[in-house]
Amino acid sequence: MDKWKQFFRDYGWCYLFIAVPVILFLVFTLYPVLAALVMSFQKYHVLNPKWIGFDNYRMMFQDEVFWKAMWNTFVFTVGTVPLNLFITLGLAILIFPRSTRTQTFFKAAFYLPTVMSGVTLALVWFWIYDPTESGLLNMFLGLFGIENVMWLGKSNSSLFSIMFMTYFINHGAGIILYLAALGGIPKSLYEAADIDHASEWSKFKNITWPLLKPTTLYLLVTSIILSFQVFMSIYLMTQGGPNFATTTIAYLIYEHAFVYYKFGLAAAESFVLGFIIILASIAQFKFMSSDVEY
Repeated sequence: MDKWKQFFRDYGWCYLFIAVPVILFLVFTLYPVLAALVMSFQKYHVLNPKWIGFDNYRMMFQDEVFWKAMWNTFVFTVGTVPLNLFITLGLAILIFPRSTRTQTFFKAAFYLPTVMSGVTLALVWFWIYDPTESGLLNMFLGLFGIENVMWLGKSNSSLFSIMFMTYFINHGAGIILYLAALGGIPKSLYEAADIDHASEWSKFKNITWPLLKPTTLYLLVTSIILSFQVFMSIYLMTQGGPNFATTTIAYLIYEHAFVYYKFGLAAAESFVLGFIIILASIAQFKFMSSDVEY
């Protein structure tokens, strides 16, 4: 008993401070996740939830809109993540040789859209995609005699229009991380390459790129997770239309939960989405981390 008293006298404050975030995690993270898992097996109603087993999952996999949403999410991810990483890396390489003051300017310029309200960005792009002559993009095409295009109103262009937005607004954090990683590469490696008369491409392929792989892996994993959860731009600009052309899995979960009040079905879809994200992350670490040099 005396040992326990001495233990709590010496380390009690440590456990007390640790207990605060642990309790917050249990109450606001773990409990809601477990509650949602139980809900996914119910026809949920606040007063009288009914246990229906795997019916929500069966209904989900038999729903054509669900598979359409999964396909749209996949296309969005494949069409945005690799190209955005390429653009981010290219911009970071162009910025890195500049002076500290110039680097700071470009860091702020590219990071500014990240901290801006998503609603504000959506309104700006909504004006750019305006189907009338007042839309900036149609105004530009009109200079070449091209008729107005309903960018967000056609099934064959609406999803691409949402994807096109990301090529201009999602580079700030990646550029900062890449610039930090570039600054951590020893200059002696480049000096040795210069002595051997290595070309710029050879230095990038054999020095820069291998040492940037940890940063690239991190950005790739986080970018894919965010792309699978794309919601705000869909909700504000197209609301899943036209004809479900821009319905993603995250938007479908929202619609089932807060429009049709099918909370059990929405919970089932959210767990399937979470499972896919976990599998994608594990696959990336398995196939890429072995080739990463730390």
